[in-house]
Amino acid sequence: MLSQTLKYAYFPGCVAQGACRELYQSTQALTQALGIELVELKKAACCGSGTFKEDSKLLEDTVNARNIALAEELNLPLLTHCSTCQGVIGHVNEHLKECQTTDPAYIQQVNGLLNKEGCSPYRGSTDVKHLLYALVTDYGLEEITKRVTRKLTGLKCAAFYGCYLLRAQKSMPYDDPFKPEAMENMFRAVGATPIYYRGRTQCCGWPLASYATTQSFKMAGMHIQDALTSGADCIVTPCPLCHLNLDSRQPEVEKVIEQKLGLPVLHLPQLIALALGISPKELGLDRHVVSTKPVLEKLGF
Repeated sequence: MLSQTLKYAYFPGCVAQGACRELYQSTQALTQALGIELVELKKAACCGSGTFKEDSKLLEDTVNARNIALAEELNLPLLTHCSTCQGVIGHVNEHLKECQTTDPAYIQQVNGLLNKEGCSPYRGSTDVKHLLYALVTDYGLEEITKRVTRKLTGLKCAAFYGCYLLRAQKSMPYDDPFKPEAMENMFRAVGATPIYYRGRTQCCGWPLASYATTQSFKMAGMHIQDALTSGADCIVTPCPLCHLNLDSRQPEVEKVIEQKLGLPVLHLPQLIALALGISPKELGLDRHVVSTKPVLEKLGF
């Protein structure tokens, strides 16, 4: 048993609170079932998903310094279930911590802007962690396995890490950025079978979607086809933006590549929560664009 309750300052991000609400509700259901306490940062702003720095690096740093400062006020690590948010906010935190030594004038500039708006200053006193690694390193796979009530035996899961989670920061202390195993180890912990395929650590194509839509959809289609060819029953992703491009836009992807796909895409908390006995309805599995019915039927629901 865990010696103490895990508690985090929760940054849910935009997509999970809007277009893919099922990702927000499944994260809530999972953490409640595991006894993890989330203090939602309701005053937090969008991380910018990497777009702010195209106009101004100072803008990206200041917006996310504020987000981090909200967690610092609570003396808690910042937790997100979005790989993109993890990559952006984690990179900013890493950069600003370095600047405290190498460029203190820049920190003063950032904090001066925060002070002007009545915000708390950035102190560099906390960490930014994705839900996946909080579960693996803080909670522990053995503890999760103990709580499994419905093993996902026979379900073949293809992890889709995406790019931000693994390589946006200089340091990745939890996993190999090019040959990760955290999600595959999680699949094994809940009884599922991991499927390895070429695209699991590559970009889903989302960053291209607004200005090179065809190329974005071809990229997503290539990964989905690869997972299907490798025998996957579903793709599992820790990123709402990857979820959007791989699930919500899969019908459009099919038109671009002129091939039927129909591969269900689950958000990581949904998969784990199923193994804990939480109902598909509570996890929003009826809200997906690509039907999750084949997955549920294979698991005996």
